[in-house]
Amino acid sequence: MSSTASTNSTPPRIALTPGEPAGIGPDLAIALAQTKTAASVACFADPAVIAARARLLDVPLRIVELGSAADAKPQPPGVMQVVPVHTAAVVVPGKLDVRNAAYVLACLDGAMDACAAGMLDALVTGPLQKSIINDAGHRFSGHTEYLADRLGAPHPVMMLAAGELKVVLLTTHVPLVDVPKLITAARIDTVTHITARELSERFGLPDARLCLCGLNPHAGEQGHLGREEIDIIAPAIAALRASGLDVEGPLPADTAFTPEQRRRFDAIIAMYHDQGLAALKAVSFGNAVNITLGLPIIRTSVDHGTALDLAGTGRAEAGSLHSALHLAISLARQRHE
Repeated sequence: MSSTASTNSTPPRIALTPGEPAGIGPDLAIALAQTKTAASVACFADPAVIAARARLLDVPLRIVELGSAADAKPQPPGVMQVVPVHTAAVVVPGKLDVRNAAYVLACLDGAMDACAAGMLDALVTGPLQKSIINDAGHRFSGHTEYLADRLGAPHPVMMLAAGELKVVLLTTHVPLVDVPKLITAARIDTVTHITARELSERFGLPDARLCLCGLNPHAGEQGHLGREEIDIIAPAIAALRASGLDVEGPLPADTAFTPEQRRRFDAIIAMYHDQGLAALKAVSFGNAVNITLGLPIIRTSVDHGTALDLAGTGRAEAGSLHSALHLAISLARQRHE
């Protein structure tokens, strides 16, 4: 790791990307800058966009432009350190502009490169608009996949955490019709081993208790509602247990997330996006954190979208971004230790 990265004796250095400039990302970054944090935060954004949004919100903010992300230092509330990246078109809150799609990716690329080079210790990402990036001609299915591709990580794993509840997704941003054919023994083995390894290394849970949901209602009802549980999921779990992991399942998804079951496990692995995240967001929307496992860098993110209708109104809630930053700081310190 580069000598510019923080150590146990210095505050972690965190990269922040606000995401879609027409959404609430700039609002949240400005709100974050109003609070004291135990980190040096470098925001990759257009200083003019941030300044204009602060004026619109009537929030006092002093912007410090950084020549390099490595120059980030702890700052008092009311100060934002910005690594300048410039938009192609004027940003109007709530109005998407395809010309600024490349700007969103440039912010991400700069932040990722700084983390990969060891200049910064972790990446915190704000919400972006996948549709506008695709409309601009970029193939983009989400932060998770984009980061993994750029960083050369073959098996990114999406996990959302809210307090003690951690939900891992076996499949992520794919149409529901495609999910069954992606439920394979190999994928189950890879995702579960990555989850167990990173719960141990990043969260201090060396003997993590895991469960896998079934794919079908009632976990297939002994084959009457589908055979994926019998033919694929249960044998994969047996192999995982034989390898030494503490894994149960397949559990019916409609009972796996009850309070009693949640207390039994350190993480629940859902078969598809909404199966896991509908349950998690019902419990903790606005305060959950998205973590990408399987990357060479630490990355956390908010649990919500761009909320275009709230951009510039002062009504956006920054709870999830605060939680994402605090978890990034904790994970960065854990890594140094």
